[in-house]
Amino acid sequence: MTRRATVVAAACLFALCGCRRAAAPRERAGLPTSAVRELATPAAPGSLAPGLVAAPDGRLLLSWVEPLAGGRHALRFARRAKAGAWSEPLTIAEGASWFVNWADFPHMSALADGTLFAHWLAKRPGGTTYDYDVRVSRSRDAGRSWDASFTPYRDATAGEHGFVAFAPLDAARMGILFLDGREAKDKDGAMTLRFTAVSRDAAPEPDSRVDERVCDCCQTAVARTSRGLVAAYRDRSASEVRDVAVVRFEDGRWSAPVFPGAEGWQIHACPVNGPALAAAGDRVALAWFTMAGETPLVKLAFSDDAGASWGPPRVVDDGRPIGRVDVVLKDEGGTAVVSWLEQTNAGASVRLRRVDAGGASASHTLAGSSTARSSGFPRMAVSDGELVVAWRDASEPAQLKSAIVELP
Repeated sequence: MTRRATVVAAACLFALCGCRRAAAPRERAGLPTSAVRELATPAAPGSLAPGLVAAPDGRLLLSWVEPLAGGRHALRFARRAKAGAWSEPLTIAEGASWFVNWADFPHMSALADGTLFAHWLAKRPGGTTYDYDVRVSRSRDAGRSWDASFTPYRDATAGEHGFVAFAPLDAARMGILFLDGREAKDKDGAMTLRFTAVSRDAAPEPDSRVDERVCDCCQTAVARTSRGLVAAYRDRSASEVRDVAVVRFEDGRWSAPVFPGAEGWQIHACPVNGPALAAAGDRVALAWFTMAGETPLVKLAFSDDAGASWGPPRVVDDGRPIGRVDVVLKDEGGTAVVSWLEQTNAGASVRLRRVDAGGASASHTLAGSSTARSSGFPRMAVSDGELVVAWRDASEPAQLKSAIVELP
């Protein structure tokens, strides 16, 4: 199946779904005004693709794509220190012929020494619509200047390269996980999952294949545990089962995949709905969407051994989830907060739920949204115990919003 056919099929699947099931226990409650403190973002109207990450120094990094005149785009970011506002924006890169879309969006990350990494997507000159490359840049001066961009792999094949996830491999190297289409045109359209690492000064290390057949347009996730990296992605079997898989990078190699949910979701199209990971020490939280048995669910599972084994998944949605999940670990006790989009009679809403060893809280509606692709993926991060959420609202023109949220 071609990428275009896959995306169209997936869009049709969710547009036609309207699925209902019995609501999960302790369903949503409105957040009191005192529980939400909006942080005005410096993103221009019409901006999209919010990214949110906590740097090792405790500062939050908010990134976004801003449309410019003449079909150009800019990738910009702002910082936030504890109890502060967002800084004035800084530009990471700008250019024409970027591959800008709702599902495959830029990310940022940072090493312990403060070196920043950012990525975006650029169309390959003379290529087809879906021939595009990952571009990565580094900054060693807090984002005031950025190196010339580079591709983090040594593949000259015209094809799809994207859905990147960053996490520090160690104190000196950034790990880069990505989907790679170099074999897709020769292997029944099979996308591969690949990994590389790059330091603050050197060229990328040779990339290696993690999985030879994965879903071709679902987001990837990677996080650092006390034992090494753990990664999550949507697998793709020969019979088109596309369950979420988890692998671990320990002692210089990736493990065989495990399937924390193993729902057996067979679908002949990409659902454009990848998993999310959060890790602290050996504690890992994994959130994902599935529609096995034609029943839409958002699930959450915990691991207390750095992703080697997983507890039973819990359903955390309110009965009509669209997916687009994120997850963070809120405190030292391993409490997780999950976010997702839930379909409503008026469109959609951004929902949050807190889950710990004792069970799940009520879910809470943070903001109204839309089922349209343009509403994107809400993002979360925790810094100094504060939960911050960023999302794209449904106004015209759309605005990027962010808020500090205190869940009851």
